Amino acid sequence: MSALLFAVSAVLYNGWLLEFWLPTGLDPRHSYVSELYAADQPFRPLFGGIETVCAALVLVGALLAYRGAPGPWSRAGWLAMLGLGLSSFADVLLPMACAPSLEPGCEPVHPWHTATSALAHFFLFTSMALLSLAARTEGPGLPLVRHWGPRVLALALPAAICTVGPLLGHPGWHGVPQRLHLTLVGVWFALLAAELARPAPRYPTRESMEKLPSLVGGRALDR
Repeated sequence: MSALLFAVSAVLYNGWLLEFWLPTGLDPRHSYVSELYAADQPFRPLFGGIETVCAALVLVGALLAYRGAPGPWSRAGWLAMLGLGLSSFADVLLPMACAPSLEPGCEPVHPWHTATSALAHFFLFTSMALLSLAARTEGPGLPLVRHWGPRVLALALPAAICTVGPLLGHPGWHGVPQRLHLTLVGVWFALLAAELARPAPRYPTRESMEKLPSLVGGRALDR
């Protein structure tokens, strides 16, 4: 179930692609995706609804995955995913008041929305780091996360940093790295979905570890 939830989240997190078919009036090169669901924008119900459903799926998926987490790093990683889901909810509940790329008098810094977005980024990158670490240290499973997780993190982090221009008084072209960043988050969700869908156990279970000494002893006696 958690694999399906993250697979759907990977698609919904990039619901901004609908802007290419809708008359939003926003230029994808020079606008934030969150302007699509700013309080005064006509498509706020659509894009805010997509964000809300995606946040709910991430929350439930992370809770289900947390129950099967075998160690402290993986548990912390799934808790970070919970933080991402909650921050995404807050992003919609505390939207930008207006679209700064369209309205000259609209300030790009909306304190509450900027804070929730910063928290979402913090929890996202924390989840990437912790689950990638867990894939290396807590068992032989999660090969996709072990191999690709650090690479996705290495690309997504600078892409996110490149979006802060308007917050520092230098707007323009920030929409391109942000949309690249969101695409990479979709890739991250897809990686998690693929790993969670694997039928084989990703880690040794407690029961198998308890049986291991007796199995080894039996084989020794057979020799």
